[in-house]
Amino acid sequence: MNNLDKQYQDLLQDILDNGVEKSDRTGTGTKSIFGYTIRHNMKHGFPLLTTKKMAWKSIVTELMWFLKGDTNIKFLVDNDCHIWDGDAYKNYVSKVEEYTSTLNVSNDISEFQEVMDSVGNQIKSSVLSQEQFINKIKTDDEFAKKWGDLGPIYGKQWRQWQGWMDMRGNEKGSLWYDQIQRLLTDLKRDPDSRRLMVNAWNVAELNQMVLPPCHYGFQVYTRLLTAHERLRILQKKGGGRLDGTPLKFGYEEQYKIFNVPTRAISLMFNMRSTDVFLGLPFNIASYGLLLSLLAKEVNMVPDELIGNLGDTHLYLNHIEQAKEQIGTKLTFDERYALFTGHDKTWEEGGGNAYSKINGLDMMDDAGIPIRTREPYELPTLNLNFDYTYWDGYMVEWDKIPMDKITIENYKYHHTIKAPLNN
Repeated sequence: MNNLDKQYQDLLQDILDNGVEKSDRTGTGTKSIFGYTIRHNMKHGFPLLTTKKMAWKSIVTELMWFLKGDTNIKFLVDNDCHIWDGDAYKNYVSKVEEYTSTLNVSNDISEFQEVMDSVGNQIKSSVLSQEQFINKIKTDDEFAKKWGDLGPIYGKQWRQWQGWMDMRGNEKGSLWYDQIQRLLTDLKRDPDSRRLMVNAWNVAELNQMVLPPCHYGFQVYTRLLTAHERLRILQKKGGGRLDGTPLKFGYEEQYKIFNVPTRAISLMFNMRSTDVFLGLPFNIASYGLLLSLLAKEVNMVPDELIGNLGDTHLYLNHIEQAKEQIGTKLTFDERYALFTGHDKTWEEGGGNAYSKINGLDMMDDAGIPIRTREPYELPTLNLNFDYTYWDGYMVEWDKIPMDKITIENYKYHHTIKAPLNN
């Protein structure tokens, strides 16, 4: 059952119908609503939209980049993931222009001013194009180190949150927190805790970030599985009464033999700003993958994925693309053509107006789409690896092979292209 695509299409329609036009930092303009929630039960499939093709490799690459604690786009560029290119390039250009403007400060000596203007123009003329910039990031390590870093964004906050603590009158000192490792430790020690949270909105470092976090934090929640749920899992693993014969071992022994989980884990992510057409489908899949990775590490079952959205908007240059993804209703003859595989109308095929109701029933039974972007069934996620650990305790996220994180049975409608607004 794929209710996720339907929720997403309903959200697009809600913004088109009820959104208000607002200005924004990119100068593009948006249609916006405030406050929206999307919920998905992970047992219904992995939350990768089917009403347009999604860039699965980029989703995996960016999440592993976060989990590594990395903030430099070189890792992304080297892995052919370009979603942060625009932000890095915009930062590069602004820094060069800022330096140029300092050279053009007015001076009483006109000859000196001319020299400064000349230097400034030389710098401006040497600014790389975005394509040149990204190529240099890929080929020049020193350049990448200087210009590829985006500041203390997600990876830094998730893995190396910097805080200050007054130790009972002692001088304040800098402390570093690995929020992901703390989360995993707390999940194992106290799975019913209400403090299972990770925060990326570090107020003290916002002005150092190329872009403040859009998805600024997430919380996880666990519950005990019911006896029926555990039995179903046991049966899927090859245990339990599959053929009606007596059990070779008792249920508790089989649960241990097959390592059947005792808990389900849910994740809720929060967004201050949501680019609904390009960003949100990516965010949903990324947090679905994060939930699955956490569940695998602590031996729990992925349960619910919930997204709470603040300023929820469509850019004005995404409006037509949103309408295309919502789709339009197919006519009877269009559905009939899909059903038969030829272009004859119902009447040309021998039918009449009175028997069209039977034709509709046949097409419905055959699963013929009703709309141009009818959702397909959601795919399945495969995590074909075992975790590696540093000191037998901390997960070495950079050792996880990304090519072992795969999806299967992913059926989708074709890509809908839209400009990325930086």
